Amino acid sequence: MEVRVFCPATIANLNCGFDVMGLCLENIGDEMIFRKTITKGIEITNITGADLPYEVTKNVAGVAALAVIENTDIDFGIAIEIHKKIKAGSGIGSSSASAAGAVFGVNELLGKPFSKPELIEFAMKGEALASGSEHADNVAPCLLGGFTLVRGYHPLDVIKITSPEKMYAVVLHPHIEVKTVDARAVLEPTIPFHKAITQWGNLGGLIAGLYTQDYALMSRSLQDVVVEPFRKHLIPHFEKVKEIALQNGALGSGISGAGPSIFALCEGKQKAETVAVAMKNEYSKTQIPFDIYLSKVNDEGVKII
Repeated sequence: MEVRVFCPATIANLNCGFDVMGLCLENIGDEMIFRKTITKGIEITNITGADLPYEVTKNVAGVAALAVIENTDIDFGIAIEIHKKIKAGSGIGSSSASAAGAVFGVNELLGKPFSKPELIEFAMKGEALASGSEHADNVAPCLLGGFTLVRGYHPLDVIKITSPEKMYAVVLHPHIEVKTVDARAVLEPTIPFHKAITQWGNLGGLIAGLYTQDYALMSRSLQDVVVEPFRKHLIPHFEKVKEIALQNGALGSGISGAGPSIFALCEGKQKAETVAVAMKNEYSKTQIPFDIYLSKVNDEGVKII
């Protein structure tokens, strides 16, 4: 009759994997509650932590939930509570957590007619409301856990890559706004051939490193020559924070999603703690408030609490 769900935050792009790579975080996320009701349809009954619409067709979670029930024969209704703990516009998948959590929770009450990979396409409907396009680089890792690669969309083809055991992430979230539409607008419509070769070489290296748990290969591959050069100026102090993270042993550092969050991947919790302190100390030199998180990569994804 009722399920409570943890909906994790995610990091998308991962430097060289623009629009196709993502990973799932473990201890950062929203909570959602789903209850069966007599009245058919989807209803949003409570929202905390964010000023979001209760109207189902204007809410990311509502739209995603509707996509699921429209493809099933359901004889009851579902009431949804949304408790947001991921700040909207933070660059760590706030909207995708809502969309993925919604399709997962509804699917549980329905008796799990759909697998997690099948739920991705429904969650993408919610993402379309948030960003204007259906994309899976955040909802895929949120649902599947670990690292994910979106190989293609027609048809949707997502590959989950189990996270290396010692992989940790540090996320620094400056309290500034970087709109996705603005982050898209600064990108060049064409890519020089030599940069394209470098980028797909790095993407292949990152995936090979993940499969073989070769942290040195991952580190060499976590470089972005296509997107970061155009976006980094949107995030104050980005280059200095990235430099400090690398100096303190991070495997790689970059922009999480469209920003403004800055992430660093690290081998082992101890190294991640060192990097987190260094990033925190460096950003404290600015006048910008921020949050900092340390998380193991979550290999399970969205789950029942």
